[in-house]
Amino acid sequence: MTVVARTLSRILGHDEQCEALRKAELRRGDHVFVETENSVYTIRVADDSSYQVAGGWFDRNGGGPARTAINGCTWGGSIIQTRVVAARGLRLEFANRVVTSPIRKFWVVRAERRGDIAKKDAALLAACGIRWNEAEPLEELIPQKAS
Repeated sequence: MTVVARTLSRILGHDEQCEALRKAELRRGDHVFVETENSVYTIRVADDSSYQVAGGWFDRNGGGPARTAINGCTWGGSIIQTRVVAARGLRLEFANRVVTSPIRKFWVVRAERRGDIAKKDAALLAACGIRWNEAEPLEELIPQKAS
């Protein structure tokens, strides 16, 4: 049996190698779809520190989309990458302290490129439970809470 120690230098080395989406790369109106081992999340960037989140825990416990901040991504312990929204193999942590299972993949739809969703991305949208027609505004992908 091989034991791999989690040292700070090893963790930082992983950070340089992993595919990650940083908060600074996102703009208002961008959508991020995150598939974890257990759930799928739809995240819309509301402003620099706020996100509209649906799916996964939010749908099971909060009754739908919620506005929240994202603390960052973690390896499952106390070290967190605060500048990261999603990275393969890491867990996404929201401001309400919800931590997802490890991320399998993530996908970004830029606000200015909404009409460019490729057919190859249809499988991920379907995994999110989304059927989307290019004629519909992307905002309709995230259901709104009833008032």
